[in-house]
Amino acid sequence: MNQKLKEKILESLSAVLPITGIVLLLSIILVPVELGTMVMFLVGAIMLVVGMGFFQLGAEMSMTPLGEGIGVQISKTRHILLILLIGFSMGTIITISEPDLQVLARQVPSIPNYTIILTVAVGVGLFLAVAIVRILFQIRLATILTTLYIALIGISFLVSRDFLAVAFDSGGVTTGPMTVPFIMAMGVGLASVRGDKNASSDSFGLVALASVGPVLAVLILGCFYDPGEAVYTAAAVAEVETTRDVVWEFLVSVPPYVREVLISLLPVAAVFAIFQVLSHRYRKRQIKRVLVGFAYTYIGLVLFLCGVNVGFAPVGTSMGSEIASASWKWLLVPIGMLIGYYIVKAEPAIQVLNHQVEDVTNGAVSARAMNRCLSVGVSVSVGLAMLRVLTGLPIYYIIIPGYVIALVLARLVPKMFVGIAFDSGGVASGPMTTTFLLPLSIGACDAAGGNIMTDAFGVVALVALTPLIAVQIMGMVYQYKLNRAEMAAVTEMLSPDAVDEIFEFEEEWADDDQ
Repeated sequence: MNQKLKEKILESLSAVLPITGIVLLLSIILVPVELGTMVMFLVGAIMLVVGMGFFQLGAEMSMTPLGEGIGVQISKTRHILLILLIGFSMGTIITISEPDLQVLARQVPSIPNYTIILTVAVGVGLFLAVAIVRILFQIRLATILTTLYIALIGISFLVSRDFLAVAFDSGGVTTGPMTVPFIMAMGVGLASVRGDKNASSDSFGLVALASVGPVLAVLILGCFYDPGEAVYTAAAVAEVETTRDVVWEFLVSVPPYVREVLISLLPVAAVFAIFQVLSHRYRKRQIKRVLVGFAYTYIGLVLFLCGVNVGFAPVGTSMGSEIASASWKWLLVPIGMLIGYYIVKAEPAIQVLNHQVEDVTNGAVSARAMNRCLSVGVSVSVGLAMLRVLTGLPIYYIIIPGYVIALVLARLVPKMFVGIAFDSGGVASGPMTTTFLLPLSIGACDAAGGNIMTDAFGVVALVALTPLIAVQIMGMVYQYKLNRAEMAAVTEMLSPDAVDEIFEFEEEWADDDQ
């Protein structure tokens, strides 16, 4: 087996294994599950692991070089309209292929799948174009984010509250394993051409701005659909008696995903072909690597979507329903917190982010400290999401204070940490959140008699919110440590006599001022 592929599959295993273990434990202690259902779940989990491994390697081999190459070429172009058109087109095309978005779309009862996918994709495209312009013209990220979120919250009061949670969830799922490598690589490519002192910090923030577009787009879409007419149909686990039945269920389900994924990836492959013809950027060896990456991405997406929708997510829905129907339904909150703690801890993309912050800060903020901070934060977020499912607490009461805190911190922390923090929100709400936590919330809400549109959706949005605060707090810690280190270095360089002379000079200066 390809060594790199083996590493990616092991990373995926570390992401899926904690959730699988928790489900097995719950099925023994609290929620008994039929043996056939558990076999379907385990087969779905295996397909999820292998699919995520293939997909992540494929995206790294194809999306990253394509994004960086396009970013470099855009930087060399001075036609603003052309830049905006390229940014919009790429954001839209890449988002259509995002597996997390496809999983979310299948679970929104009031909007057709392709309608919500295209709406969200257009939102990402528009705001990716805005993000590119921000980098080229060096607009302060905190300023533009504050303006956009104030506008977003204002618009949300004018739209039906039934679409509010779904809208904020869509902002989290669009920044998944397909779009993040491409968008972050594009940011690096854009900033690399500039070469000024702010280039590295400005390379962050594209993901953050691209996450705003889907929220706004779905809020507007909510004006055209009546959620009251929608009836949610829970995904049921297929009834199986033998191992042959299990294999047959998955085999029958594969062909539709083969067609869907092909339709999703063809536009991306076409963009690569057109870009290569126009720029001649890649050599034969690089072209071969990108094409192999597309093949890996295709295989991974088919396995991922089939495993999620046939075996993995239905068990999450069923388990949520069983827990919420029991007399001890309040255990859903601590169970959710436990799952949240391990979900973010095991996300491969989060580990990449943590080590990136450790490198940028030269160890002042360690990957271990980031890991602990994010795990605790996301655990609290998922606990609040489960509390909303059981009580119907409006998402406004959490989202608005959360974003106010995040935007205030954006004015206080080092510039680099603002981009990292808002980018990390999308990274934290990865595949595991969409494939298990959201179905768990929907199943519990349905059993508790709540409104699925207002109470179940929102878990992805809350998971995406926590890192905005956690990473910026770590940025303040970093700034504090940096200031102390600089003071210690200055003090060490100066002799005691020199320090006394400085203090005497400052006192004389103060006396003269008076």
